[in-house]
Amino acid sequence: MYHFLSGYTAKVAGTEKGMGSQPEATFSTCFGGPFMPRRPTVYGEMLRERLSKHGGSCWLVNTGWSGGSVADGAERMKISYTRAMLRAALDGKLDATPINFDNCFGLGIPDACPDVPSEILQPRKAWSDPKRYDSVARDLCGRFENNFQQFVDHVDKDVLAAGISAS
Repeated sequence: MYHFLSGYTAKVAGTEKGMGSQPEATFSTCFGGPFMPRRPTVYGEMLRERLSKHGGSCWLVNTGWSGGSVADGAERMKISYTRAMLRAALDGKLDATPINFDNCFGLGIPDACPDVPSEILQPRKAWSDPKRYDSVARDLCGRFENNFQQFVDHVDKDVLAAGISAS
C-alpha cells in the first residue's frame, strides 16, 4: 500500500508540457494521481481488499533506470528484463524465490529471476559506485518520507510499518 499510495515515477520528456530533455523523478499518487477523483486511500483500500479476497501477490517492477541516473550514464531497464520479470511474477516463479529485504525502501527483492541478471535485481550492485548509490538512496528515502506525510493520518499502522526508513 505504501508504494502504491506514494506512486514514485518519472516525468519523461515528451509526455508533459514544459519538460526538458531529461527525465524528472516525481510522485504521482497511485501511479496516476491526476486521474483519481477519490481520496487516494480509497484506492489503496480497494487494492488491499482485492489482494486479500483473491490471494494475489503484488510485485513492483522497475521499468526506469538501472545503475544510476541518466546524468550518470545509466541505461533504461531493458524491455527483455521487464518482460522476464513480469512473466516470472505472473507464472508464480518468484513465489518460492528467496527474498532480500531492503530496509531503506521497505521492499522484499527476489534473489533471482529467470532471464534477468542478479545485479539488476539488487540496485546497489548495478551501480559502479556503491557509496554513491547509498547516498542517492538515502536522499530518495527522505523524499519518500516527506511525500508520505500527506497520508500518515489516513492509513493504519501496518501501512506505516511497511514504509520507507531513511534513518
